[in-house]
Amino acid sequence: MTKYIVLAFTILFPYLLGSMNSAIVVCKTLQGKDIREYGSNNAGLTNVLRVFGKPTAIVTLIVDLIKGVAAVLICKYVAIGFDVEFFGNPLFISYLAGIFVIIGHVFPLYYGFRGGKGVLLTATTLLAIDPLTWFFAMLVFFAIVALSRYVSLASMLAAISYPIITGITQTMRDYDHVLMNVLCTSFIALLIVVKHHANISRLIHGTENRLGSKPKDKEK
Repeated sequence: MTKYIVLAFTILFPYLLGSMNSAIVVCKTLQGKDIREYGSNNAGLTNVLRVFGKPTAIVTLIVDLIKGVAAVLICKYVAIGFDVEFFGNPLFISYLAGIFVIIGHVFPLYYGFRGGKGVLLTATTLLAIDPLTWFFAMLVFFAIVALSRYVSLASMLAAISYPIITGITQTMRDYDHVLMNVLCTSFIALLIVVKHHANISRLIHGTENRLGSKPKDKEK
């Protein structure tokens, strides 16, 4: 019974925490405006930075950092406290918590299931799970941003690289259940890419915003 309680907690708590969209809450609190009505209409950090500038974006970043890490660590230590482990994999609870906090952010219960793309939250969540793999994925992200100035492209390529890097680095460190962990990160990567479907279309048609460019929006 304890296992099922811990499992339910690992699904529900991160989802409800993830549903609290940092960009929406921070922008409404500091700017009195709904970020979903400006810029690219996306409730994410890049749009906050473009529309409201660095101070508001920094607060959003901090709240997202806390949210992702808190979801993973709280569920991890709840499982440890109850001496619960699934499939003999000590990382499974952390990945499960990470998946559901991201799902909550992308499909938030409090905002009609309309949220952000989950890139920043994914990064902070995966940092709490596997810092070494996260480090190499961040190298991919920043390299693509530097070369292309497309944050969306960098986000997708970093997400796609993450399962690959997970498999390589965890195999080199002799982790057990590497395949299971790769499947978990593959699900997260797929979710990130699917949420960028509009960006993919704009990239193909050459209308995607580059970092530092003036946002193409209707709010003038």
